[in-house]
Formats: sequence, structure tokens, C-alpha cells
Amino acid sequence: MRTAATPAIRRTVLAVPGSSDRFLTKALGMGVDAVFLDLEDAVAPPAKAEARGRVVEYLHRDWAAPTVTVRVNDWTTAWTYADVIEVVRGAGARIDALVLPKVQGPDHIRALDLLLTQVERTHGLPVGRIGIEAQIEDARGLLNADAIAGASPRMQSLVYGPGDFAASMGMPSLNVGPSRPGTRSLMPTTTC
Repeated sequence: MRTAATPAIRRTVLAVPGSSDRFLTKALGMGVDAVFLDLEDAVAPPAKAEARGRVVEYLHRDWAAPTVTVRVNDWTTAWTYADVIEVVRGAGARIDALVLPKVQGPDHIRALDLLLTQVERTHGLPVGRIGIEAQIEDARGLLNADAIAGASPRMQSLVYGPGDFAASMGMPSLNVGPSRPGTRSLMPTTTC
């Protein structure tokens, strides 16, 4: 686990569905710069509660990746609050950062910072150690990127989501996954 003073180099980031034992087990030993355990897009709504427990269980294992983060659901869903409370309560000492998707403005970051602070205090964790990574996935978030970046001392990075951004703008989508025969991927991918 890296410390706050150690910069996190993220040339390769592996997204792992929090609902899949098979993918989580395989990802433990992958030599990537960072891994994020996903509770958002990769987990179907009926499996979200169970996935939180699975993510907590796997956070207590040894990861080859030097940076381990958890992507929670965005604030417009019914799952964000429970994602943060259950995962940080269960394994807060093992999380480098929470990844917050669909960030549109600094208030999204401030809300997460406040909730994280309360959970850290309640469970005796060092306040402020868990960072925040904000995913910018639409025009409003892009316009507010500077304010988002400065919204909290916990902010570690802004992550641009080209696929969701294109969809929000009504643009033709990018191929961000593995290529089909005869096509080219615009983004490098790492899969389990």
C-alpha cells in the first residue's frame, strides 16, 4: 500500500468486477500499476449488496498492484452511501482511494469527503488517508474540472471517461474494449 507522500503512477489500471470471485482471484497477482474493484457498471443491481462484502473480503488479501481503489456508485443512485460505509468500515485501512463516477461538480467531491471523514472517525481510521479519484464523464463535469480538482485535499486524480462522455454528448461511441476482427481499439485495455 502506498503512502500519501508516494505518487501513484498509473500507466495500467485494471478494472475488476466486484461481483466475480473468478476475476477478483485472477487480478490479485496481476502486475499492473493500479486496480479498481468495481461496484458500479460491472455489477448488476441485484448483486450490488453482495458485491460489497466480496470486495471487503478481497481487500484483505495481498495484491500485486501497488495501488488498490474501489469504484463506488455515483450519487444519483441508491447505492453510494452503503458502498462507502460498508467498504470503508470493512477494509478502510486497505483502500488507497475511492473512485467516484459521473462527477459533475465540486459538491459531489465535497459530499464524498464529508461521508468518508465520518466513517473514518467512527471506525478509528486516520482521517484523510483514503483518497478520491473523480471520473469526468459528461460535459458538465469537464466544464467544472478545475473546481472538481480543488474540491478536497483528498483529490488524487481526475479520470476522463471517453465512452460515457461521447454518449452524453450524442457523439459516435469509441471502441474502448477489445477489438473485433477488422476494427481497431482506440484505447489500450487490460483484461482478466
